[in-house]
Amino acid sequence: MTGHLHQDMTHAFAGPDGAAIRARHGAMMARATEAARHLAGDADHGLAAIVASARRRDDLAPAREAVARLANGADAVCLFGVGGSSLGAQAIAQFAGWRTPGTDGRINGLAFHAFDNLDAQSLKRALETLDLKRTRFLVVSKSGGTAETLLQSLAASHALKKAGLDPARHMLAITETTDNPLRRLATALGAPILEHDAGVGGRFAVLTLVGMAPAMLFGLDPEKLRAGAMAEWGLFENVSATSSAIVAAAHAAAAMESGAVHEFLMWPYGDRYERLAHWWRQLFAESIGKGGKGAAASCALGPVDQHSQLQLYLDGPPGRFITLIDGCSKGALALDEALAVKAGISLQKGEGPERLVAAQFRATAETLARRGRPVRILKPGAHNEEALGALFMHFMLEVILTCSLASVDPFGQPAVEVGKALTREYLRLGNR
Repeated sequence: MTGHLHQDMTHAFAGPDGAAIRARHGAMMARATEAARHLAGDADHGLAAIVASARRRDDLAPAREAVARLANGADAVCLFGVGGSSLGAQAIAQFAGWRTPGTDGRINGLAFHAFDNLDAQSLKRALETLDLKRTRFLVVSKSGGTAETLLQSLAASHALKKAGLDPARHMLAITETTDNPLRRLATALGAPILEHDAGVGGRFAVLTLVGMAPAMLFGLDPEKLRAGAMAEWGLFENVSATSSAIVAAAHAAAAMESGAVHEFLMWPYGDRYERLAHWWRQLFAESIGKGGKGAAASCALGPVDQHSQLQLYLDGPPGRFITLIDGCSKGALALDEALAVKAGISLQKGEGPERLVAAQFRATAETLARRGRPVRILKPGAHNEEALGALFMHFMLEVILTCSLASVDPFGQPAVEVGKALTREYLRLGNR
């Protein structure tokens, strides 16, 4: 297994509040191991469905067939989905190179467009400029009732029909097997439908077909993604002292309980992990933020944000816990070594810009710690599908266990439902 994840908590207790957090952490670790043992053995807990989806293989063959049919003759794929129906796929796509500088957004021969924010002008422009004959639409909604996704799908199907094209050939839906609006729409159009695991909520669905179907489109191996996730689950299930999720959850719960930490910052180094941080932000915020509990969740990107955010992190108000993800790829780019010497740049044979990034990464971690800013380091064992799957599983386990320790239900988002109900009401009023 080359996707092993290493976690370094050396500087996690830095700062004037570090001693207080450390004092709580010992007792919290005892609670965390007991809670992990309970969660791992509870077949009715929502975590069981997440693990079951990562363990599955029988869903991949029909998905491959549907994805191959969708991609046949395609030049571009548009993803319609919001939040967990899109961010996991975006993280996977970026891992394959999407939305990284120097690329044209084309992954595995396909241009990829993620419409996760409903903006009528943006969608109108896209439908007018894309070659619809060679454009496909992947539509994802667990409940099938996400208003933004349905409206996007209706607009796309209308544009396709107007262009004399059959939407059934251009669209693929992923939704629950219930009688829901998206399923009815796809059925009316004759578009194929893949099943969304009913027991897995959107923000936890990255290891279901919600993430695996896009992985297939982008040329990544879904079996390896799931294998990496299951390796991380194995450590958690066995309540191993090396389970990074258990140690991190105990720290997060102790830090919040002490009142010393009010913001968690995810800071990957490397372009391919930027969307992963945004996926994590939703996962953390919507899971822990309930009943007056929780903390703020934010993202940065290294090394660029050393030049725009680090001053605040070092010299601004305290109360922030920072996770640095080591995404530095070794041997990625060659340089003219002789010219480097003339420019006064010291390089060992075969080294390139990654040496600078690695030095910046290390310096940032140590500088933060010296200024009393707590920080942890996550290092993927490799930069491959297994490592990405391990990261996905690690963060889901960490968040679910942290919620358990804080007596918070990680699933659902009850406070958000008020706004959704009001939106539906205003739409009805507008039709009167």
